[in-house]
Amino acid sequence: KADKATVRRHNLSLVLRAVHDAGEATRAGIAAHVGLTRAAVSSLVEQLLEYGFVTEWGKTSSGQVGRPGTVLKVSRSGPAGLGVEINIDYVTVCVVDLAGTDRVRLVEHYDNRGAQPSEVLARAARLAARAIGSAAEQDLAPAGVHVALPGLVTGGTVRQAPNLGWQRVAVEGLFAQALLALRPAHRPLPVSSDNEANAAALAELWFGAGTAGVRSFLYLTGEIGIGGALVLKGELLRGAHGFAGEIGHMVVDPDGPLCRCGARGCLEQYAGQAALLKAAGIDAGTGVQGVAELERRARRGEPSALSAIERAGRQLGVVVSGAVNLFDPDAVMLGGVYRELMGWLAPAVERELALRVVSGLWTEDGKRLRAASSLGDAARGAAGVIVREVLADPAGHAERG
Repeated sequence: KADKATVRRHNLSLVLRAVHDAGEATRAGIAAHVGLTRAAVSSLVEQLLEYGFVTEWGKTSSGQVGRPGTVLKVSRSGPAGLGVEINIDYVTVCVVDLAGTDRVRLVEHYDNRGAQPSEVLARAARLAARAIGSAAEQDLAPAGVHVALPGLVTGGTVRQAPNLGWQRVAVEGLFAQALLALRPAHRPLPVSSDNEANAAALAELWFGAGTAGVRSFLYLTGEIGIGGALVLKGELLRGAHGFAGEIGHMVVDPDGPLCRCGARGCLEQYAGQAALLKAAGIDAGTGVQGVAELERRARRGEPSALSAIERAGRQLGVVVSGAVNLFDPDAVMLGGVYRELMGWLAPAVERELALRVVSGLWTEDGKRLRAASSLGDAARGAAGVIVREVLADPAGHAERG
């Protein structure tokens, strides 16, 4: 049952999200948008100003009779989101303010395969601690940490991450302990976690194609593994147990090469980063440098590079067409290394989509296959999760703070 305090907490969130979504707004504009009285909105705005969640930015005139309104924007200081992406060969940490601006970004490259999970998480915590320090210099204080990982993640635990070699790792607890050990005098930050493709898809929704009105899409992130996530009408589809989107382990050939997940013929074995590099005659262990070399060779028109990308594109198209037939999204977004190889990869993918999607809506020049936005990645999406939590309950965050 909602009491007065509960209703006020809800309305605080309503007003803060109205300012956030509009970019800037007046009290009168908010009242008209959310359906509250001007007096109620003014009271709520005063509380948000006191919390430091919004700021006043001068006056504006509507062109009508009466005093000009005061422009409100979400604050560029105060609460922020901290996102951590742990991938096979790098860790990225990102701090995003309430407006969604990327304010701190740190990246370290090293091979996490074969390393103990506690060691990898300790490295990530050290990078996060550095980011928190940089954020403090800008008067930003992360409200929490969201960790994105390439595997099956549920209840704070990585159930399985084949490319990392992790099984049943209590990620949230280990990361929280490592971060607290580096900042013993500070209040512990709440830690949450999710699959990295989910975080990247949310970044695309909040900072990329979603801002242009694309609300239903399939997102693929090509790294050493292939991650996938599905957004339908602005909501992430998680599945019954939180494991939806594992498109990299859809089987292309049941008699194909053995995958790290234990099955044979998974898409990753044909279109993952290692498979791409190997097919092009590049050392599969060279990671980011290898992908850059593949791109250089493709630009020069080298047959082995073009053939490797074409083969990967065909297999991607076969698998993606099945997902399109099943879920009917508006678009398919290709992120990770696929984004860099889009010019050579897309034609093969589009041919398969045009051939196999039964609706007939997917043509080779239909522009529904797109490169993921440069503004979206898993670390930024993870930071955005924390920002959304603050927007959803500003009063609760202020009380905790």
